[in-house]
Amino acid sequence: MSDAMRTGGCQCGSVRFRIRGELGRPSICHCRMCQKQFGSFFSALVTAPKDGVEWVRDEPSYFQSSVNIDRGFCPKCGTPLTYRHPGGLEIAIGAFDDRSDLAPRIQVNYQARLPWVETIFDQPVHDDQDYYARQEQVISFQHPDHETEQWPSAGQWTS
Repeated sequence: MSDAMRTGGCQCGSVRFRIRGELGRPSICHCRMCQKQFGSFFSALVTAPKDGVEWVRDEPSYFQSSVNIDRGFCPKCGTPLTYRHPGGLEIAIGAFDDRSDLAPRIQVNYQARLPWVETIFDQPVHDDQDYYARQEQVISFQHPDHETEQWPSAGQWTS
């Protein structure tokens, strides 16, 4: 994984981050808490470098899901963003602007996986080109996967 600066954020763009330094291990977690946090079959996370994350707009809000764990999310749109534990911080892979090199390399809590999760990509693919053409007509309010303005230095944001 490159140690160049990486960026990302939530769906609405209120919470944005910059990460400097080497990212750790990308993983999938099958535990029930991750399933509930992401509202999905599993979570996909990558370990952030210690002291390498800078929140450049709003910071996530946190929900303490267990004694030593809290989970960050955007307070405005609800996007799941972080998994914070005594050993460090993990960031949701889907929150990165460029996710192309963040393929998970390990699965954790595998015994808690849903029994059918291993076959979900064996299902037929919906390949209706008219459907996709219609989707291009949709006006999206989602923040793009890049910055739309020049970022000031850390601590220079004003409300």
